Amino acid sequence: MIEKFFPELKAWAESFVLSHGYTALFILSFTESIIQPVPPYPFVAVAPVFKLNPYTAGLVAFAGNILGAMVAFFLARLLGEGFVKRLFKERLYTKGEALFNRYGFFAVLIGEPYKLMCWLAGIFNMPFLSFMIASFIARALRIGLFVFFGDALSRFLN
Repeated sequence: MIEKFFPELKAWAESFVLSHGYTALFILSFTESIIQPVPPYPFVAVAPVFKLNPYTAGLVAFAGNILGAMVAFFLARLLGEGFVKRLFKERLYTKGEALFNRYGFFAVLIGEPYKLMCWLAGIFNMPFLSFMIASFIARALRIGLFVFFGDALSRFLN
């Protein structure tokens, strides 16, 4: 789907990961939790194609996602609701707000885009520990699934 809207960005991300490996994956994961649209998960799934270990790639993506989530959470508190509404546009903000208000903790577990959930958790004053627990669970499950596919691909290629 990202190819339709941002073909140059997708191509750049692929080149970035190919050139800089785990560092690029960390940066993509970190910034994906805050603002940018390229998810790290496909890179974890095809890690062996980029000459990366899928388990290490998963750990790097997980660390980047979690650290980026913390930044988005605290930026939301610092910059306020008006900024977040402008950032995500009123329609997406309203949808995220409804999801967050209805499900709270579980919105962080199931909500997408994850970056929106991170910002909303900060705006709606979700307790930081609850936010982190939900984020750890959600990202571990999601990234773990892609690590599984990366491991299967690694076995297939070898």
